[in-house]
Amino acid sequence: MTTKKAATGKLSILRIAIYLRISQDRSGEGLGVARQESDCRKLAEQIAAQRGAVVHITAFTDNDTSAYSGKRRKEYERLTAAIETGQFDMVIAWHPDRLHRSPIELEYFIALLERGGTEVQTVQAGIWDLTTPSGRMVARQLGAVARFESEHKGARIKAARVQQATEGRFHGGARPYGFESDGVTVRQDEAREIVRMYEQTVAGVSLRQIVTDLNRRGIPTATARGPWTSQTVRDIITRHRNAGWSAHKGEVVGKAQWPALVSEDTWHAANAVVTDQSRRTAPGNTPKWLGSGVYLCGVCGKAELRVSAASSNRAKVYRCKSRELIGEQHVNRDALRLDGLVEETVVARLERPDALRKLTTGHAGSGNDVAALRLEQAALRQRLDSLADLFAAGEIDARQLSTASATLKAKVSEIDSALASLGMRSPLAELEGQDIRSTWFGKQPDRSDGLSLGHRRAIVDMLLSVTVLPAPKGRRVSGAYFSPEYISLEWKQ
Repeated sequence: MTTKKAATGKLSILRIAIYLRISQDRSGEGLGVARQESDCRKLAEQIAAQRGAVVHITAFTDNDTSAYSGKRRKEYERLTAAIETGQFDMVIAWHPDRLHRSPIELEYFIALLERGGTEVQTVQAGIWDLTTPSGRMVARQLGAVARFESEHKGARIKAARVQQATEGRFHGGARPYGFESDGVTVRQDEAREIVRMYEQTVAGVSLRQIVTDLNRRGIPTATARGPWTSQTVRDIITRHRNAGWSAHKGEVVGKAQWPALVSEDTWHAANAVVTDQSRRTAPGNTPKWLGSGVYLCGVCGKAELRVSAASSNRAKVYRCKSRELIGEQHVNRDALRLDGLVEETVVARLERPDALRKLTTGHAGSGNDVAALRLEQAALRQRLDSLADLFAAGEIDARQLSTASATLKAKVSEIDSALASLGMRSPLAELEGQDIRSTWFGKQPDRSDGLSLGHRRAIVDMLLSVTVLPAPKGRRVSGAYFSPEYISLEWKQ
């Protein structure tokens, strides 16, 4: 294609699309595509100068996207749509395999160029002539070779990752939260957050409350892109590596070479919580008040007290949201005063001598309990392996194998649940050895250095049954509207 000067004598415009892609960007900094773009822009300027044209360049970038994987390439789709509507005279890529590694994609691209007459140039392979039979033959051959290389490379990588995982070595991928990019060296500040996630989970703090606390404190995620979500925290808690295990495709295959961040019992306990479907809640607002969903209505007996999102110039009030007992007047109460009463009551109880020791005694199982259960678990799994050997040897049939295996697996499942229960942690454990009041309330005016709301909610729910009773309207004799006598506080333990 030759670019000519317009009739006015001005240089014509050569419209060039640059397509950039790198399959794997481990650093997340886009350095690979940046290098490609520099080379492609130089080539575009050279071609425009040779043709006496002014170049207009538009870049399309798919970073960290494999053409072989089948993953959607949004920028490539934008490019082909633009070619379809005749927006470019030429496409430049660093190498033909940056555009395609799939024969199906290549055939579509050839047909697209034939319709629009768009040229293709590459930095590494020169002109990619798709307008002639011989040019298309070469392109198809290159595509077939690229496909073979991708499949062969994929097979090698899979085999290497299985071997690395079995040997307990880090087998690549994005930097795991809590560790450096080598996957082995612990990143201490993140490791402390992981331990805190597990401790809060096994202490009864909800994922939503953990997420709220992380975002409130401004803790960055592994990629530092966007806020924490419940799914992100759940993924970290279910990660085998945190208990010192090496896993491949979700299955433990060996002991890891990196250190464990939490004990196996804590890992099992936390996973029992986050994978329990009965605990999954529908999307909604994270509780922002101590008693939301915890305090009971003295009329209907439901834990349906919530603080409405009223304007800031109005008093915050707990109101019962239950629609049961239509016609009855459910309760409402000043939220700040009620929460203050509950917190002071709990803190006063915990400040008593030996209160923490008495309340936490017997919360978790003894080391002997855990050891006995683990021995029984190992024995059951050994019997399962023996059944498989008997079936392979023809000494038992498929029905016998299925029946015996189901019985043993049910017992293993029971032990898993028992071990998870023994690994649960009292929400009071974080207060042990600390000044109760300052640890609970914090020393800063905004309480940012005190216990998180989720942690306080777990402790209140564990210790105290709070029932808001119906109260007469108007001021009390003291002149106040809020009266503690219409709040029932009963200790659960």
